[in-house]
Amino acid sequence: MTYPAPRTIGRLASTLSAALVGAIGLSGCGMFSWFGGEKDPSPPAELVAYAPQVGLRTLWSTKVGTGTRKRQLALVPALSGGRLYVADTDGGVAAVSAADGRVQWQRDTKLAFSGGPGTDGRQLALGTGNGQVVALSTTDGSQMWNVPVGSEVLSVPLIVGDLVVVHALDDSIYGLDAATGQERWRYLFPAPILTLRGSSSPVATTGASGEADTAPGALGGAVLVGLSGGKLVKLEQSSGAPIWEVTVSLPSGRTELERIADIDADPVVVGSIAYVGAYNGDLAAVDLVTGDILWRRTLSSHAGLAVDAQDIYVTDSEDNIWAADPGDGAGRWKQEQLHNRLLTAPVIFGNYIVVGDLEGWLHWIDRKDGTLAGRIQVAGGAITARPLVADGRLYVYADDGTLAAVGPGGITAEDRAQGGKGKEAGSPAAVSAPDLPKPETYGSGATL
Repeated sequence: MTYPAPRTIGRLASTLSAALVGAIGLSGCGMFSWFGGEKDPSPPAELVAYAPQVGLRTLWSTKVGTGTRKRQLALVPALSGGRLYVADTDGGVAAVSAADGRVQWQRDTKLAFSGGPGTDGRQLALGTGNGQVVALSTTDGSQMWNVPVGSEVLSVPLIVGDLVVVHALDDSIYGLDAATGQERWRYLFPAPILTLRGSSSPVATTGASGEADTAPGALGGAVLVGLSGGKLVKLEQSSGAPIWEVTVSLPSGRTELERIADIDADPVVVGSIAYVGAYNGDLAAVDLVTGDILWRRTLSSHAGLAVDAQDIYVTDSEDNIWAADPGDGAGRWKQEQLHNRLLTAPVIFGNYIVVGDLEGWLHWIDRKDGTLAGRIQVAGGAITARPLVADGRLYVYADDGTLAAVGPGGITAEDRAQGGKGKEAGSPAAVSAPDLPKPETYGSGATL
């Protein structure tokens, strides 16, 4: 049985499906007692006033399809060859010029898309809520193949070489032939009884040059997938055989709900290290070759993280933003003024990180100290898909189908006025000191 992430319960209770409500039994579950109109126990923080450090401009904006219809889906923008590709839950797919937002082609497939698209520039790979994986041509959106898998797909399919790797909601992982959709291999994992409604997307390991390395069992020729129960697995691309499997976070607690420790955030690979976060669990660094856990710290996250050579940035499960040292996980700063605003995973944009929120705002945060630096509203509703950064622009696909490009500019009077809008902060410090536990360091991981 899958649950929506607990931080979304209450404000987004109306988005729960009838099947989920029936499965959990409302009369016996006190955590849903405010469905009938009681006060939300975790209201989103009000926007606070700030001193703008960066001017922001919407370069173009267009409405493309119906978006997610306020459902928790993994529909994200994909960029290739100067085009953005987006899909909606009603089966619409479109190619849009990244330069000016003009629609290049649109197609109505009548499919219930729930994850994707992933692309290699030649084809798009998408998953559906009915347990299908579909490949479409990037030229015109025509269907190349459509094959069933065992469960709903709530992750972004990965196209790597001649393979499409798909992580389904039941934690099965499929390797499909990119040309035909024929199944080459399947990895089955026994998921716990209760999990979050979501799946991490497969990530290809890379060599030192950044190109895919096809050496089996080494840094390349493999994919990483985060699983339920706090596990991370590395699989051979050619066969799907596990190279190693490690438990990043051990489930703990007295109830099944407390013991949910899923890895729904996509792993991030930097050099020979994978960084990963688990809900109700840990932030950790894992050696890609051996599967050894290099360090881990207690920090619950499922939205995602961004990493470069200097820092790790994490959106935690209460919508605080953390910066940490990639060498040992030591906290650098913590931004708390966007608490409970249902933030996206962070992306790195020059000297800033950017997150989207439940009201269509994009927030720029200074990478040095975590202070709020700028914000701009690009949609009338939630942004749940991680923004996309390329060529000095940020692209965002909101849940209502709004696709927009945002860029920096000089600070204007309008920017200063926008910075002054909002509740005054309760204290001069916008950022609090980190309070992460001392890291646990390990010499070896739990490998197969």
